[in-house]
Amino acid sequence: MDNAATTSAATASNDATSNDATTGCPAAHTPAGFSFFDREYLDNPGAALAWARESRPVFYNDDSDYWVVTRHDDVKAVFSQFNLFSAAITLTPVTPPSEEAAAQLGAYGFAPCPVLADSDPPMHRQYRRLNAPAFMPDRIDPLAPYIRETTNAYIDRFVDRGHADLVADMLWDIPCLVALQFLGIPEEDVDTVRALATSMTEFVWGRPSPEEQVRAADGLGRFWAMGDRVITKLKELDDPPGWLGHAITMQRMHPDVISDTWLQTNVMGGAMAAHETTTNATANAVVTLLRNRDQWDRLCADPSLIPGAVEECLRLNPSIAAWRRIAKEDVEVGGVTIPAGGKILMVIASANQDDAVFDDPERFDIDRDAKAHIAFGAGTHMCLGNHLARLEMVIYLEELTRRLPHMTLDQQEFHFVPNTSFRGPDALHVSWDVEKNPIPAGPEAAA
Repeated sequence: MDNAATTSAATASNDATSNDATTGCPAAHTPAGFSFFDREYLDNPGAALAWARESRPVFYNDDSDYWVVTRHDDVKAVFSQFNLFSAAITLTPVTPPSEEAAAQLGAYGFAPCPVLADSDPPMHRQYRRLNAPAFMPDRIDPLAPYIRETTNAYIDRFVDRGHADLVADMLWDIPCLVALQFLGIPEEDVDTVRALATSMTEFVWGRPSPEEQVRAADGLGRFWAMGDRVITKLKELDDPPGWLGHAITMQRMHPDVISDTWLQTNVMGGAMAAHETTTNATANAVVTLLRNRDQWDRLCADPSLIPGAVEECLRLNPSIAAWRRIAKEDVEVGGVTIPAGGKILMVIASANQDDAVFDDPERFDIDRDAKAHIAFGAGTHMCLGNHLARLEMVIYLEELTRRLPHMTLDQQEFHFVPNTSFRGPDALHVSWDVEKNPIPAGPEAAA
C-alpha cells in the first residue's frame, strides 16, 4: 500500500479497535483481531462477520492487508461499479509467491492472462459477449440426462453400504465429470483435474506454508501444462466440443480478442469454476438441509420445493465466501474512504446474511424468497455458469432425496481448506438404514 493508504488504513483500524474494545467483544470481533484464516470464519463466514455488519460494515484488516466490505448493498455496489473498482486482482495470490514457488511455476512456463473473472471493460465486455452463448440454457439443459444418469450410477455404488462420505463417494467426482463435458475436455484428463483441483484454491486464495506453496505451485503448473495439451488437441478438430470448442471457434473469427494463452488459462480456471465450486455448494447444501431435518423431509415429500431450497442454500451457505477488487481511485464505501490502490474483499457470505435485505437472516427457510442473494456475484461479473450450477444442484438433491430420504448426518467435525474465498467441507459423512432403502441399486433406480 502507498503511504496515504497505509495512514488511512491504520486510522480506520485503530479507531475501530478502540471503540470495539469498550464493548468487551472478543478480539476476533474487531478489525485488528479478525482473520480470514481463523476457524470461526472458515466454519461460518457470514456469522463470523455479524459484528462488522452491525457496527463496522467496511474496515481495514491488517492481517490480510485488505479492506473488508460486509453489507449487501455495499458488496453489490463494489461488484457493479467497474469504473471505480477493478477486477484485476481477482486471481492474484493472496499470499505472494516465494522465490521457490515462482521458480516452480516458471519451470512450467506458467503465464496466464486476464480472463472473464479478472478483466475490466472494454475487454471483459468483449469476452463475455463472445462466450455467453455457450452458457445459455439451450446449451446447458441437454446435459441434464447425463448428470442424472451419472448421479444414479454413483449412488448405486454405495446405497447398499449404509454409509458414505458424500464428498469422496459422489460430490468430488460428478461435478468434475460434468465440468469436463461442459468444457469439452477429454475424459482421459479427469484424473488430472481431480488431483490438481485444489492447487489453485490453496495457491491463489490461501495462506500456505512455504513448503505447501511450492507443492501447490507444482500442481498449478501441471494444470497449466494440461491446458496446453487440451487446447492443442481441440484445435485439431473442425468442430471442437464444449465451451472451449465454442471459444476456439470464436478465436477463429476474432483472433484479436481471444488468444491461445486466453484459451489455456480458461482450461485451468474453467475446470476449477465448474467443478470445485459446485462440489462445495452441493456439500454445503446437504449439510444445511440435514441440520434442518424438517425441511429435508419436506423436500423428500415434495421435490418441487428443491429449486427454491437451492436458492436458500446458496444464500446461507455459499461456496464462494468472498471475492476481490482493487480501488481505482479514492472512493467512499459504506461511509468509509478506501484509498486508490486499496485491495478489497467483498464478503458475499456476510452480504447474504444482511438483515437489511433478509428477515431473520441466520434462519434457514426454504420458503424464503432468497433470490436477492449474491452467491454468483452481481453486475457485469455475474457468474456465467450459474445456470449449470443450479441445474446440477437441483438434480443432485432430487436424486438424494428420492433414493436416500432416510439419510442422516453423522457426528463429525467439518474441515475446510484455509483460504479467503472458496468454502466446502473436505468430507461429509452420512449414514442410513439399508433395510429402509426405497429404491434398490441397479436398473430400477433410473428416474
